[in-house]
Amino acid sequence: MVKSPRRHSSSSRAEARKLGFEYIKIGASQFDLTDPYHMALTVGWWTFLAGVTVLYTLIICFFAWLYMLQPGSISTGHPGSFADRIFFSIETLATVGYGEIYPATFYGHMVSSAEIMVGTAFTAIMTGLLFVRFSRPRARFVFSDHMVITRHNGRPTLMVRIGNGRTSLLTKTTVQMNTLLNEEAPEGGRYRRIHQLRLTRATIPMFPLITTFMHVIDEHSPLAGLDLARIAESDVRVMLSIEAYDPALGAMVQDMKTYDAGDIRHGWRFLDVVTIHENGGVIADLTGISRSEPESGPQGPGKDILLA
Repeated sequence: MVKSPRRHSSSSRAEARKLGFEYIKIGASQFDLTDPYHMALTVGWWTFLAGVTVLYTLIICFFAWLYMLQPGSISTGHPGSFADRIFFSIETLATVGYGEIYPATFYGHMVSSAEIMVGTAFTAIMTGLLFVRFSRPRARFVFSDHMVITRHNGRPTLMVRIGNGRTSLLTKTTVQMNTLLNEEAPEGGRYRRIHQLRLTRATIPMFPLITTFMHVIDEHSPLAGLDLARIAESDVRVMLSIEAYDPALGAMVQDMKTYDAGDIRHGWRFLDVVTIHENGGVIADLTGISRSEPESGPQGPGKDILLA
């Protein structure tokens, strides 16, 4: 894996922010012209709109040039005017005719017929792509900016907090937590390996507000035996993925978040951001989802609470 900020589209940079690092694949092309559908759906909105504008302009200019090849192919009050042919090309491509300029020869009729077919296909394809880009279900999960390691039920526990950023209820929510660790092979050399971190509760039937997901650091945990210094030295990364069903959209929504060693706070705990209103309603402050404070007592922030 190679870190590099260069030559990334807005969508790839968004994915990189979720992962916590940028990457380059040798042998894989970001803009694969052999797969235009995937490329049109994965580039950023500004890149997509710019590409459509450039393609539309090229088509217009190409057919205007074809009309120029035969003088008199279209009826115009300004013979030889390229601007007239540009406007006629725009009107023909959109299948809109104003009657002032029209094909005057067999050649002109053939070119305009071809442009009408191209324009119909172009409009249909762009309409489909815009519909797919707008209709894709998008997640609205709110992740805490950091994770905490605190004692829960007498055992060191890694915690992360996730909020439902939509006003509607989510169901069938599933969370997976994995960690990427640097390890030494028995034959020598170092490599990176992904370990699954078992959660005390990985699925919840309803997700209305905020939920804290926890991984107990016991003797079976991949994090067992790591202190704060070794976590930083090993460049530990915790990768979180969440999937839920949104009844309002009628589809599954997904998102992910990555935390590096600097995002893990030892000896801290999350503050409660869910309160009860005087009328009995529940209030969740998603803006404070990352609020936390150092623990008090013998296992404060200066103590190692991981298993030795």
